[in-house]
Amino acid sequence: MKNLPELIKSLKDSDDFLHFENKQDNSSFFLYYFKTLIHENEFNDHILPYLVREPLKSLDEVKKRVPVPGVIISEDLKVICEKVMMGFIIIRLSESATKCAMIPCQVKKARAITQPEVEFTVVGSKEAFVEALDTNIHLIRKRLPVHELKAYELTIGKLTKTKVVILYLEGIANEENVNTVKQRLKDLKVDQVVDSSVLMQLISDNRNSPFPQLIDTERPDRATSVLCEGKVVILSDGSPQALIGPTTLVEFFSAFEDYFVNWIVASSARLIRIFAILFSILVTPVYVATLTYHYELIPKDLLGTLVSSRQRIPLPPILEAIFLELAIELLREAGARLPTKVGQTIGIVGGIVIGTASVEAGLTSNVLLIIVALSALASFTTPVYRMSNTIRLTRFPFLFFAHLWGLLGVTICFSFLIAHLLKLKSLGRPFLEPIYPLRVQDLKDALIRLPLKFQNKRPIQLQTEDTVRFNPVTKKEKNDFHE
Repeated sequence: MKNLPELIKSLKDSDDFLHFENKQDNSSFFLYYFKTLIHENEFNDHILPYLVREPLKSLDEVKKRVPVPGVIISEDLKVICEKVMMGFIIIRLSESATKCAMIPCQVKKARAITQPEVEFTVVGSKEAFVEALDTNIHLIRKRLPVHELKAYELTIGKLTKTKVVILYLEGIANEENVNTVKQRLKDLKVDQVVDSSVLMQLISDNRNSPFPQLIDTERPDRATSVLCEGKVVILSDGSPQALIGPTTLVEFFSAFEDYFVNWIVASSARLIRIFAILFSILVTPVYVATLTYHYELIPKDLLGTLVSSRQRIPLPPILEAIFLELAIELLREAGARLPTKVGQTIGIVGGIVIGTASVEAGLTSNVLLIIVALSALASFTTPVYRMSNTIRLTRFPFLFFAHLWGLLGVTICFSFLIAHLLKLKSLGRPFLEPIYPLRVQDLKDALIRLPLKFQNKRPIQLQTEDTVRFNPVTKKEKNDFHE
């Protein structure tokens, strides 16, 4: 499109694009807008009456008459096209005019703020992000009412024109981390960004890794907390989740509720999660390796039980394990894709029926059925949903290595896993920190969570400008006030 008449002609091909001429005494003006993008009541009550009140002789009068902030006058074709697609009303004084006045009148429809569904906690805030970008920023700003909270906005997507906002605390967040996020987002050359999950894949350090290198959260309080630590938060318009980075592996096993309970309870829960993850990955491969190559490792009292459970099983342990693992995955996927009530029924009834039938038919042993069920249950203890998907996937290479070389194969596969994690980075920062490189100071909130009085310094990994969060209380005893 070379000129404004061609643009208007192109827009008229859409049935929801309205255009009409308003004739007045000795003058007239033309209105253009998408009826599906504007707020109709605001247009009829607060814009149109002021335009038709008396003859409109110049575009400058639009700014003076209409009591709406943000009126723009321009003849830039790119700006005009962009604004009309954002819900602006275009005004021209004649059909041949190249200069337009643009009045903002966007309709803003968004669902109400609800409780978190994925990161629900018994204790703590019950607010979750929604799809409206301005609402999400408001939820964070009301928790951080300081001028140091900076918002950097940019538009990504050749077709979707998605607004993306980078939030950080000036004077605390490392400028290198902030600039890394800005540069990676600016370098994106894509046609669409429909969700923050797409951004996560595009700006990750290693896009071929199954491990997520950024944390996504639906909780404004968690986003506020990590901003105070010195991290960077990314919000995308149309997405009810925020991205957090840089992050580490141990953060995927810590729930935000850990900071709302006593440190002993929180540390115990965190250790249980870590044990559950290792159990979920290794227990089935160890079963396959032991029954295939290492019968001598099974205690005599348990050997009889295992032999009797496999007397009628015609399949080798690897096929038996893969059959049950795939059955669990099918039930999980079916339950996730069906409506909530039906999905719960399918998951419970399907698991009972298939498990019982496979044992009675002699396809699997009852011992392995218990192991696979416990393994699947343990994978659900991960607080971050994306990491639980990774754990489900990681289990299968271990199974094949266990079938090929027994416990040696499990060890080799585990070595490959550790080597991969050692190479991973999150926004250029080590993914295995504080375990490697070893950061003793950061261990206070890694595998266990020490009392809050020891959390007086920000993580070394973030290289924050202000490393001290607060001055710890030095008194050993607290004095009570008595009148």
